[in-house]
Amino acid sequence: MDGHAVGQDFSGAFAEVNRNNELRVLKMSQQELACDVLIVGGGLGGVAAALSACEAGRKVVMTEETDWIGGQMTAQAVPPDESLTIESTIYGTRRYHKYRQAVRAYYRQHYPLNRQAFDNQHLNPGGGWVSFMCHLPRVGLEVMRSMLLPFETMGLLDIKYMVKPVAADVDGDVVKSVTVKDVSGRDREFVINAKVVIDATEVGEVLPLAGCEYVTGTEAQSEHGEPTAPSEARPLNMQGVTWCFAMDHVDGNHVIDKPEGYDYWRNYEHTFKGAPKGLTFAWQDVVEDNMDSDRNHMRLEWPRPEEGRSELCSWWGYRQILDPSIFDKNIKWAMDCGGSDPLLPGITMVNWSQNDYYGGCVYEVDDAEHHKKMAKQLSLCWFYWMQTEAPRLNGGVGYPGLRLRGDVLGTEDGFAKSIYIRESRRIKAAFTLTENHISQNVREEQGEAERFWDSIGLGQYHLDLHISTEGDSSCFVPTYPYQIPLGSLVPIRMKNLIPACKNFGTTHLSNGCAREHPIEWNVGEVAGVFADECITQSESVQGLYGNKEKVAALQSRLVQEGVKLDWPAIRMPR
Repeated sequence: MDGHAVGQDFSGAFAEVNRNNELRVLKMSQQELACDVLIVGGGLGGVAAALSACEAGRKVVMTEETDWIGGQMTAQAVPPDESLTIESTIYGTRRYHKYRQAVRAYYRQHYPLNRQAFDNQHLNPGGGWVSFMCHLPRVGLEVMRSMLLPFETMGLLDIKYMVKPVAADVDGDVVKSVTVKDVSGRDREFVINAKVVIDATEVGEVLPLAGCEYVTGTEAQSEHGEPTAPSEARPLNMQGVTWCFAMDHVDGNHVIDKPEGYDYWRNYEHTFKGAPKGLTFAWQDVVEDNMDSDRNHMRLEWPRPEEGRSELCSWWGYRQILDPSIFDKNIKWAMDCGGSDPLLPGITMVNWSQNDYYGGCVYEVDDAEHHKKMAKQLSLCWFYWMQTEAPRLNGGVGYPGLRLRGDVLGTEDGFAKSIYIRESRRIKAAFTLTENHISQNVREEQGEAERFWDSIGLGQYHLDLHISTEGDSSCFVPTYPYQIPLGSLVPIRMKNLIPACKNFGTTHLSNGCAREHPIEWNVGEVAGVFADECITQSESVQGLYGNKEKVAALQSRLVQEGVKLDWPAIRMPR
């Protein structure tokens, strides 16, 4: 043995071994997957796309940034914004109605309903008046999971939770793969190859990664001739966001510690264009000429009839998601959820004008994460104000019995898992849906929205925009029930990329009536069918869209699958 061997320097060899181990670990943490259809984003549109694509027999991978699918219905905790016609079933796809009825069936099967509630075919489990079917986000989550479970067990659907898109491999105008990375702290990454990529993220995250042309914020009036649009484009002028939270009201004092920044928000005054100044923390909305008068006099409590204050509306009842009155009065645990104040029953979701955050954008800017944190802080301060300073109808102040209910949202802090974002990046589309196609003001002479030869679904909601990041006050324009054109799902260049959320071809204005739950579901569901048709026929999205016979065949298939393409042959009321 060489006497110098004991002291020999093996650092080079050890370094080589370490490098090999690092490469092996990296290789283990980065997996490559292949599928027919990749759905990036497990929100409402993503779930609908997965259902329709899997039912067509396609192998699907769906990714989701949180551990909940369902987007605005679940992880963002926004009770469904739906039109008056949704219960008549002349509006909404068959699959969307299947979801709605499954939610009601879940309550009938698992909750101790009284006879009246059990027999009510139009049961509104939460009792909120924003929708015909307010319900607990956790129930919505369980229903969506059960709808997708058969495809998971058959090997058609693979859902990757807690991952975020970070890169895309693009060859010319074709997206070959998307790389998603874990956001929970685990060292894992997936490179997912697909024939068709569907972007169902809340802010169109795939679009910039893939180099797809898109727009953000407000278009100039010269772009589409929309009468309500401003003279100049403002790409960072977007609708405000909201970090929703759930609360109930029980006995005792549950006042939280005074939040950081409370004095700032407590004394913050509105400075919106065309609106009078007013405190953010007040029961009254900002008074505007185009707002319904009763919306300017909301309080937390329902007014007692003997007080003669029938013009007052309750913020509590607006987005209430649990209504104790539907339960059997003999079931103690069910009745205990009613709280101590008969005027503040059950549980309500707080997604109100007072906690709309418009201090900055939550994407397209370097300080996006800062603004997300500020939005949550605003909501927390608003909650504290209600606990301590809110004027009551009886002359008192504060509701110390208010309590955050993160348990119904799957969180510890009482807030939704994700921030509610009303406005996404939007593809530059083969056809853009604008205010001019749907506004009652613009199309009063015709008495209906413009009809589209390539209709792939229906929408019905007024053009409703919240306060914007650059100081625009809220905007409300009445619209006619309208059709969704296939051209609004077709990018001007990318051949295998399809939007399935709020990122399809709308404008800042028309997005105000196209971001709601049944419309997003409709767009997502069609995206799944559209993807299957493109794969079956070896066509690009532009190639299929450019062939009217193939579009007609797609429309025929959609009708067979329960997607409505036209409104009944009646003049809808204004």
